[in-house]
Amino acid sequence: MIKNYLKVAFRNFWRHKLFTFINVIGLSIGISAALVIYLLVHYDFTFDKFHKDGDRIYRVVTNFSFSGSPGNNPGVCGPLPWAVKNQVTGLEEAAPIFRLSQPNVTVPNGNKTSSRFKLQDNVIVADSDYFKLFEYKWLAGSARSALTAPYQVVLTSDQAEKYFPGLSYEQMLGRTVVYDTLKTTVTGIVQSIKQNTDFTFHDFISFPTAFSNPSLKQQLRLNNWGGVNRQYHLFVKLAPRVKTARIEQQLNDIEKKNGKHKPGVTEAFALQPLADIHFNDTYATFDNGRVADKTTLLELSGIALFLLLLGCINFINLTTAQSAQRAKEIGIRKTLGSDRKQLVFQFLSETFLITLVSVIISVAITPIALQLFSTFIPQGIYADQILEPNIVLFLVLLTIVVSLASGFYPAMVLSGYKPVSAIKNQANEGSSKTRNMVLRKSLIVTQFVIAQFFIMATILVSKQIYYAIHKDMGFKKDAILIINSPQKNRQERLNQVLLNKFRTIPQVELVSKGGEAPISGNPFSTEGTYKDGKKEIKMENLGFVCGDENYIKVYHIKLLAGRNLTPGDTSKTFLVNNTLAKQIGFKNPQDAVGKTISNYNGNINMQIVGVVSDFNQESIHAAIPPLVILTSTDHNYNGTFHIALKPQTANGEWKTAITSMGKAWKQIYPEDDFEYQFFDESIAQLYTNEQNTSALLSCATGLSILISCLGLLGLAIYTTNQRTKEIGVRKVLGATVTQIVVLLSTEMVWLIVLAFVIVSPVAWWAMNKWMQNFADRTTISWWIFALSGGGMLITALFTAGFRTIKAALANPVKSLRSE
Repeated sequence: MIKNYLKVAFRNFWRHKLFTFINVIGLSIGISAALVIYLLVHYDFTFDKFHKDGDRIYRVVTNFSFSGSPGNNPGVCGPLPWAVKNQVTGLEEAAPIFRLSQPNVTVPNGNKTSSRFKLQDNVIVADSDYFKLFEYKWLAGSARSALTAPYQVVLTSDQAEKYFPGLSYEQMLGRTVVYDTLKTTVTGIVQSIKQNTDFTFHDFISFPTAFSNPSLKQQLRLNNWGGVNRQYHLFVKLAPRVKTARIEQQLNDIEKKNGKHKPGVTEAFALQPLADIHFNDTYATFDNGRVADKTTLLELSGIALFLLLLGCINFINLTTAQSAQRAKEIGIRKTLGSDRKQLVFQFLSETFLITLVSVIISVAITPIALQLFSTFIPQGIYADQILEPNIVLFLVLLTIVVSLASGFYPAMVLSGYKPVSAIKNQANEGSSKTRNMVLRKSLIVTQFVIAQFFIMATILVSKQIYYAIHKDMGFKKDAILIINSPQKNRQERLNQVLLNKFRTIPQVELVSKGGEAPISGNPFSTEGTYKDGKKEIKMENLGFVCGDENYIKVYHIKLLAGRNLTPGDTSKTFLVNNTLAKQIGFKNPQDAVGKTISNYNGNINMQIVGVVSDFNQESIHAAIPPLVILTSTDHNYNGTFHIALKPQTANGEWKTAITSMGKAWKQIYPEDDFEYQFFDESIAQLYTNEQNTSALLSCATGLSILISCLGLLGLAIYTTNQRTKEIGVRKVLGATVTQIVVLLSTEMVWLIVLAFVIVSPVAWWAMNKWMQNFADRTTISWWIFALSGGGMLITALFTAGFRTIKAALANPVKSLRSE
């Protein structure tokens, strides 16, 4: 029986090769998209799911309120972990960690030489409770004693093999590892985590070291309740059946008892679930960790579902359209004794075979798709993961679901024909024909709704990205080079020497030394107050950038009133932007010059010496904040060089200039790598997510149009074949080629118009909602809809036009020969 079903199925595929090809292509595209997106969704949703009792593990985070303005920090204050260990009930474990700021690691080799590893990430200070909270497999050493004394370190297996190649794990114990100037002894080796995790730490320095080392102790501020450090995290594990509200209440009771805050500032601790860390950009993961967006993952799943739906629609349309050609086969089968269940199984088995072939093709092209979207796909996703059991199970379930979704309705329609009507070729007459036509038209409209939605969304996203990158942001973007002096070895004296060397390079127009560029992904802010005797205006989120007298010249920031900064200015004067001037009540920028901002950064009175035009300090997702520009002697805010280059000619002067800068750099900082970035490139990086979305939508649009047009072509071929004699009669009666083409195309045009009417308000609503993410945004222009509708209409007419015109040009004698 099965052999017969397969024989009939393959015979039918061969007889209708074009329709089979269209079905396979449509389903392959949809299944490929579903597979790639499942790999991405599965990757993100499996982060840190392997931890034992992970549903009871939380991170303690800090929430602030500055005069009603909220603030969030993933860190805690120095004394909190020890207070939690001693005072909070309902916890099984509490484990603090502190991330070191990219230490340079030196490993003595024992023969008066050493290996040096620059700027190592993921080095933390932790205690033994960390390994109780997060279970690791110990390869050498003991979890009970490895981190109990000062100056001990535990390494992961990968990091240990990097530091001590060729040694066994037991031989590594007792060896020395130096972090900058912090000398430690290896007391344990744990297995590196292979699962998806944000806890990518590989060096664990014992927390007792912080109590013995003055530098670490100062960084952690272990006795200071008044500050929160983003690098200092506290993880807790709740006892079974303990509510988070109970723990949060105890945490905040500790804060109220010990915390000391300024008026208008409140602080509260909260518990963030372990499962939320990977998806919550309010607190982020850790400094260099990737935060996934659940909304984006849902949108990706929607795209995959739509593409699958398009493939299924093609299958249903083409299968029901061919039903008349299989009517006699069905009638004869029923006459010979086949029941409806057997026929349904026959048609579903045909669908299953097509779906199975599509799945095999999808698996084959998935590595190519992953390569094409390598900039969008996280590094932890690989093509060989397709062979993992959960992925195989997904493909099996997908095959079954797609087979049923595509084949169930056609199977029920075809198996429901009456034998007599089927044998007489009357199976599609009357109500049955009407139902099939209504269904096909509805599905075609659905296809065009999906395709036009993707077109509209793609055009708008591209328009917004173009607007964001090319709008006047209040400063010059091009021909500016940014070079950061090394954080660890930064010295003002050396930076001044390097500044002078940069100025002597012929291709350099102007150099400024200061802090961040005008726009960055990590703007700084502080506080300040303006008083004029009548009113008091507090500014809790007052942005600031640091620069010298050349800063606004390099970036062509316009000075509206007053004067620029000068080399003789002290830290008591600054420039303000026009937004700040207006906020404190001055519509005319000149009126703000000479006024004083008190309590700046807590307790400093600053005089306004000039007002500059507004410029964006962040991407256009955020509005322009009140901002000040000042000089600073703090090496944290005074170690970046902003270099304006002269216009480049065909001789490539910029390359020569950069080479000269690299040589000057090595003379001043020989131990540090020379790195630079063009300012306009850093601005483009602020819109990476939007650019990825645009690329994804462009791909989805192309695929949806391809699937829709393949289905349209198949239906055009079928329709013209069915109406061959009608076309012949009309031509004999005097109809022109144009009239026949219009006759065959009119229905399709109306279906596209109907789809356009349906999708336009939906697309406008969705695009308007997406645009709310931007403080400064482009308009949703009417031409976006017109271009989408017109483009879809032209594409559809072009696709079906070849077959339609061919049918209209056919000799009527051939089509009517048998009459």
